[in-house]
Parts: sequence; C-alpha cells; structure tokens
Amino acid sequence: MKILVLNCGSSSLKYQLIDMNNDAVLCSGLAERIGDAMGKITHKAFPGTDKQKVLTVEEPFKDHTAALGRCAGLITGGEAPVATPADIAAIGHRVVHGGEAFRQPTLITPEVVKAIKDFCSLAPLHNPAGLMGIEAATALFPGVKQAAVFDTAFHGTIPDYAYLFAIPFGLYQELGIRRYGFHGTSHGYVAKKLSQIIGKPFEQTSCVTVHLGNGCSMAAVKNGQCVDTSMGLTPLMGLMMGTRSGDVDPSLHAFLAANKGYTIEQVDTLLNKESGLKGICGLNDMRDIHSAREKGDKKAELALKMFCYRVKHYIGAYLAALDGCDAVVFTAGIGENDPDVRQYSCDTLGAVGVKIDRDRNFGFKRGEVCKISTDDSPVAIYVIPTNEELEIATQTASLLGSK
Repeated sequence: MKILVLNCGSSSLKYQLIDMNNDAVLCSGLAERIGDAMGKITHKAFPGTDKQKVLTVEEPFKDHTAALGRCAGLITGGEAPVATPADIAAIGHRVVHGGEAFRQPTLITPEVVKAIKDFCSLAPLHNPAGLMGIEAATALFPGVKQAAVFDTAFHGTIPDYAYLFAIPFGLYQELGIRRYGFHGTSHGYVAKKLSQIIGKPFEQTSCVTVHLGNGCSMAAVKNGQCVDTSMGLTPLMGLMMGTRSGDVDPSLHAFLAANKGYTIEQVDTLLNKESGLKGICGLNDMRDIHSAREKGDKKAELALKMFCYRVKHYIGAYLAALDGCDAVVFTAGIGENDPDVRQYSCDTLGAVGVKIDRDRNFGFKRGEVCKISTDDSPVAIYVIPTNEELEIATQTASLLGSK
C-alpha cells in the first residue's frame, strides 16, 4: 500500500510518497512560491538510497492544483516510484485545526470539507491552505480516497479543567474559545515511539513530549492520552519560539494600545512575527544564536537562557500534572539537534527526578534515538526524531483497514 502525504502552506506544498509495507519513502518534494511569477519544485526520488535522484523544476504555478499537477508528473510514470495515480491507495492531508469536531483522522467528504472551512476562523493562516491541498488532490486524483489528519486531534483528550480558560463560560459556548493545542501529530508519534522503546503498552506510557523547532510546544501524556499541552486557542501560547512570544501578560494588548497607540492587529503582528528569540536578539534561528553567543553577543546569550528556562518551567509543571512519568522526550529541529538547549533545559531538574548525562547528550549521533539521562535518573530523557509524515500515512492507512 502506497500513501501520498500532503502538507500545504499558503504558497507551498510538501509531499511524501510512503510504501506502508516497509515505511520506506519512495519520493519526497517541496513546491515553493506558488502564485508568484516563478515557482520551484525540489523533488527527490528514493531519498537516502543508492537510487536517489534529485530534480529541480522552475516554472510558474498559478495555484496549488497547478503545482500538485506538476508534482504528480514526477511521482508517477516512467522511472517514477509508481506507474499511475491508481497505484496510490490514499492521500493523507495535514490539517491544522479540527476544533472539537475531529479527535481522530477521518475520510474526507463534502461534510468534512465544510467543517474544515468552518474552523478557518480558528486557524486563518493554516486551514485555508489545507483546503487548497484537498481541492487540488480531488481534481488530480479522482477516485483516490483522501483523509484529513488534524494537528489538534491528539489533544482532544485534555480534560475540561485543563483546556478551559478562566473567562466567562458563555464565550466558550458561543465561540469555542479554549485550549486546542497543535503539533499533535508529532507529539503522538514520539509518545508512541517511546512506548515501543521502553517496552510498555502505549496505554500505560506517561511522558512529557518537547517539540522544539521554529514553532515550539509541549504535551503531557498520561497512560497514552494527552492531558495538557502548552499551545492554546492559537499557536502563540506557551513556550518562547523563533518569532512568537509564547506566554505574556494578557493586559499587554491594552498597555501597548494606551502607551504606544498600537492597534489589535499591530499587537498581534508584534507577538507572532517580531517577538520570541527574534524579539530579544534579532535572530530567530538557534544556530545563528549559538554563533552570536560564541562571539560574545550578550543578547543572544539572554535569548538562549530565556528559551531554555521556559522549557524547564513547563517540564516541571507537566511532571506535577502527570504524577508519575516514564520519560521526557525531545524532538523536532532544535530538540533533536541542539545539545546545548537540552542541557540547559534539564541540568537543574535533578530534584524532580530528571537527571541528564552530559556525555550522552553531547556524544550521540544525530538522527538516532538516544537515551541521554543518567542510569539512576528516575525519569528517563530521550531524543526521538519525529516523523509527522509517517504518522499521517499510518493514520490514513488505518482508516482503510490496513497497517
């Protein structure tokens, strides 16, 4: 069984074709600058193997249907991984927001499309892009089943006392204002991977999952179910991120309006695009921040300390919420590849049962699963590479009664 996974942005389209018989990636690619005067596709066939071929296409793509059509020509036919679109069993779409309606992956129907549209008010930057991918795939792969896998779904088990905000209850009833959480596909994948590594059934595994990239979030997973997560109504809440502030005093909006004359839109832009690491030191890539630190940049050093302190703060809170934890799991770009961040985030958590081993943390081969806690740490610490595309494909295959 071969599953095509699509992840659409407003002007981009990422894809992977996965053979579910062995989880092998048959091809992958990225279409960029959709709608611009000139677009670009970078396509890899049989990536990571001795048959790998890389192809670059530069031409204009007026919309996602045009871009996906060009990608489909690379995925099928000739020496491509599959001969025809009919060889693709299903298409799995990453959809960011499923509101309270979708707590599981679901086959796409007109009713599901309408519901995704209804949730655009909760994810105005992301759900419309997902819908464009669905529309394009429907036009280009007629008859192929499609599934929506929601970023919010894994967090659907959070209890009401954890997901509700302490605001008038009627606003939740009317507008659905509550904590939803995001990155759920990643959190779910690494939590399940941990259960396999430690040899426990998933429904008996408890952990704190730490997804650190340009966007950052954490989740508390108790006996295989998410019971809390750091992001909220939107991806802005929680940890400090590349350009997002994370948690701030809610009165900041009114304060900036009164003292700087900012509009709501200006404050929203400030907190989402000009804050976080970028707001403190002018850099939003952690690799650049480390380079600046090495040159004595004190603001870069401050940004790193703030970032790691927020991670540490949430780890401590989630250990308390779980009341028993098998492991803390670091994943995603920073979580998997930055030993300094992991070290600074964990090195004073010994009193609550989290003891990091410096040699293991700095010494393992990147891209591999590794235990980086000391042998006597009551709570283990792991680095587990995430694989959201495989998780989407797996959930899509499960809807077809396979895998």
